[in-house]
Amino acid sequence: MQGLILAAGMGKRLKDLTHDNTKCMIQVNGVTLIERALRQLDKQGLSRVIIVVGYEGKKLMDYIATLDIKTPICYVNNPIYDKTNNIYSLALAKEYLLGEDTLLLESDVIFEDDVLTTLIEDPRETLALVDKYESWMDGTCIRVDDDDNIVEFISGKKFDFNHTAGCYKTVNIYKFSKQFSETRYVPFLDAYTKALGDNEYYEQVLRVITMLDNPEIKAKKLQGQLWYEIDDIQDLDIASTMFAPTDDEKLTSITSRYGGYWRYPQMLDFCYLVNPYFPPKKLMDEMRASFDTLLTQYPSGMKVNSLLAARNFGIKASHVVVGNGAAELIKSLMQHTLGQVGIVRPTFEEYPNRLDKDSSVVFTPDNADFTYTADDLMEYFEGKSIASLLLINPDNPSGNYIPKADVLRLAKWCADKNIRLVVDESFVDFAEEENSTIIDEEIMRVYPQLVIMKSISKSYGVPGVRLGVMVSADEELIAFMKKEVAIWNINSFGEFYMQIEEKYRKDYVAALAKFKKERVRFVSQLETVASLRVIPTQANYVMAELTGGMTSRELTRILLTKYNIIIKDLSSKVVFDNRQYVRLAVRNTADNDRLIAALKEVLG
Repeated sequence: MQGLILAAGMGKRLKDLTHDNTKCMIQVNGVTLIERALRQLDKQGLSRVIIVVGYEGKKLMDYIATLDIKTPICYVNNPIYDKTNNIYSLALAKEYLLGEDTLLLESDVIFEDDVLTTLIEDPRETLALVDKYESWMDGTCIRVDDDDNIVEFISGKKFDFNHTAGCYKTVNIYKFSKQFSETRYVPFLDAYTKALGDNEYYEQVLRVITMLDNPEIKAKKLQGQLWYEIDDIQDLDIASTMFAPTDDEKLTSITSRYGGYWRYPQMLDFCYLVNPYFPPKKLMDEMRASFDTLLTQYPSGMKVNSLLAARNFGIKASHVVVGNGAAELIKSLMQHTLGQVGIVRPTFEEYPNRLDKDSSVVFTPDNADFTYTADDLMEYFEGKSIASLLLINPDNPSGNYIPKADVLRLAKWCADKNIRLVVDESFVDFAEEENSTIIDEEIMRVYPQLVIMKSISKSYGVPGVRLGVMVSADEELIAFMKKEVAIWNINSFGEFYMQIEEKYRKDYVAALAKFKKERVRFVSQLETVASLRVIPTQANYVMAELTGGMTSRELTRILLTKYNIIIKDLSSKVVFDNRQYVRLAVRNTADNDRLIAALKEVLG
């Protein structure tokens, strides 16, 4: 068996990285794509590797000559690489295809060793390596039947994003038997190029062949092995994380991204917090139906969005400001907060991070569960010179909850002392107490110094539209905040969501009931995991202590690298007698069971 690498292209989408280098010369974590591929092929005992070169071909060949590769290497030159596509490059190497069985791969694909192994060890002679379609993928896709027969080849131009179920993406790695090349591929390649020219793609020939009664080629489905196609600098960034040299480097890179995990194959996110049972399909269908309009039209300004939020929460428009996520409002509020601020730690660090280091007066509960009451806060901050007091309720990461009546007692205590009380109730809808919110006109009238923050992303499960609100009867503060943010700080998707959200209130109530039931089940299952102490919670996450000697970073690293699950390591947030804590989001039943199984394997 031989290898054949197509490496003639210019890689224009990689901009400066391919200004004077061919695409396969870009580096992923310090190693070029071509070196990585050649070393992987070198392990397979191939008779030779043929490389079709073109753009900067001499530079590529000179570089390869410096590598210690045992397998003989042959070159085929494509002198008109800038006027042709890869069908011409492959046609130039067709005599090699006729010589023996071939592993065919494109030079812009990075993959783990097992990808080649699973292809070579499969006894079937001619295979197209494919992976289940995910939203980050681009290019040719196929559909297969139960016997791995390819029933449809779909080019990127004709791909229907409304019908992705059952689709598989070609990995651009193939195994061709000599017989397949002789009787199928090369004859059809000749005919295809003669009819349609050289500015086509070699996979179009495979599409024609699969229409035969006996095409001889079948699909080989990957089972979770890592691979990535690098077409632009974002692809390069993601590939650098996926194929980081060490598990620690991979973990550091992943956690520094602050989301976007949908770009990572089969990543399961137990780190960031949403509602797993909302929004309902009908709401999403309604947004899809208006997609073209929302994408191509300007959103309304702050005035209209304030009216929408006011209607949804039953308050005055002069009492609410809408943010591009709560984070935008938190930043603005805290940067203009004067005087000392009372804070409970551990906490959601977005608030204290916006303050000067010396502006915080910190209360830390003196128990391993980090529980506290309104009375604890009033007792601790009594006599301390604070201008504002921050309460996250339920708290993040502990899940501690103060009942509504006690929050109002705390509000009165703050009012009597002329202290602004900032209550973040982003997770309050998940609390067991009914009617737990304090976003209420009567409450705000009684306590005008009260400021309430709420992340719509977290409660309603729509983090992608970036919505949050800040509510207060302090109209001067609200007016100031509205001037602080951009007039178009909310995009059309966020505005439309607020426009239609009211119609789905019953669905939201049902989703919360379903969530609370699943949380009880999830917590009960977590309590069966060895070396894991579960802390009571009323939020959509669970804080847990590791008691068996493993560090929280170590657990986070193992879950990421071996199970493709990301959780929140709290070692930087919770420093308490060298104890080790993690935070686990509550997701749906299937996802939660996957995490439970992984935890039981790791923690024993």
